[in-house]
Amino acid sequence: MGKIANLVDVVCDIAKCPTMVGNTAKKDISPLLPMRHPQRDFFVCDIFDAAPKSDMASMEHPLFTLSTKPDMTPRRYEHNGNWLELNPSYLGLATVFDRDILIYCISQCMAALNEGRQISRTMRMSAHDLLVATNRTTSDKGYAGLKAALERLRNTSLQTNITKDGKEVLRGFGFIEAYEIVRETREGRMQALEITLSDWIFDAIDAKDGKILTLSPQYFHLRKPLERRLYEIARKSCGSKNSVWRYRLDTLQKKTGSLSTAKEFRRMVKTIVEANKESRHIPDYSFELDDDVLVIRPSSNFTRIYQEPELISTIDRVQISTKGYETARKFAGGWALGFLETEWRMMLSNRKSIPENANGSFIGFVKNFVRKNGTAR
Repeated sequence: MGKIANLVDVVCDIAKCPTMVGNTAKKDISPLLPMRHPQRDFFVCDIFDAAPKSDMASMEHPLFTLSTKPDMTPRRYEHNGNWLELNPSYLGLATVFDRDILIYCISQCMAALNEGRQISRTMRMSAHDLLVATNRTTSDKGYAGLKAALERLRNTSLQTNITKDGKEVLRGFGFIEAYEIVRETREGRMQALEITLSDWIFDAIDAKDGKILTLSPQYFHLRKPLERRLYEIARKSCGSKNSVWRYRLDTLQKKTGSLSTAKEFRRMVKTIVEANKESRHIPDYSFELDDDVLVIRPSSNFTRIYQEPELISTIDRVQISTKGYETARKFAGGWALGFLETEWRMMLSNRKSIPENANGSFIGFVKNFVRKNGTAR
């Protein structure tokens, strides 16, 4: 019990820290978390729309708490005869920020698939690389926060009913099945770890008809949990020919999982909308509040990329290997690889073509871009 109490204390400390949970420090007025690792370039994928609908009708509902403090409140969602229950771990429900770990794992799996390599539910990775890729601090608190997040992902319990062949089947699982810290330094920091994904996440990754969505790397810089959830909802809704999406605030509140009062939720959304109009810190989309309706519009660049969903779904699956990024960086002339990759994917969309050699295509594009535009100032 002593170890559990100590870990809970760590989580409570971390929950007050903007580094791991996203609270805004009083002295920091920026709507974005700082870019802690400016040299990091990372291609991000989201698999949650790819979960089989028969298994997870719950995609209509939030799976991660918006709370920045340990959330011990069980949840139950119902939709078209299906239901989903979430029960918290001893550290509370898994948070929106814990989800970063799953996004990282999913991205690594997709990169392997696109390179023709086999994937497994159990993945070994560098803890430092995970923290850097998700824009987390690599301090002692960063590693402690990573451990706490893994505990919440493993111990948050999900239960749902699945109807197959006229029979109702009850199923229980967690976000991850297990994790193992492979090595630790003398200071107690994990150097490497293994994560075993749950069956339902891995099956979604491995599904041939899975729909993979690309997230902006700036997602990891969004400070407020509600901003992250609004971006996720926008990304899933607007990635189609319907360029404008409207949500009534009462419906939106259910989809975000916010437990605030309707009045407080409206105030929070209004604050985010006004801040985004001024700073444009939420990537890819603009938001407008029309009475009690939130209007979501993709940016002009995003609309160009996603104007043909079937093609873009394929383009989203095209990935550049680590070696490809390293080679491209040598020719980038100081330009951010994330920006260059976005421009390259826009070019593929406009040409309606999928390269046979993604690395060669991207490196060639980078060379031509620098040749035409010069080095970054």
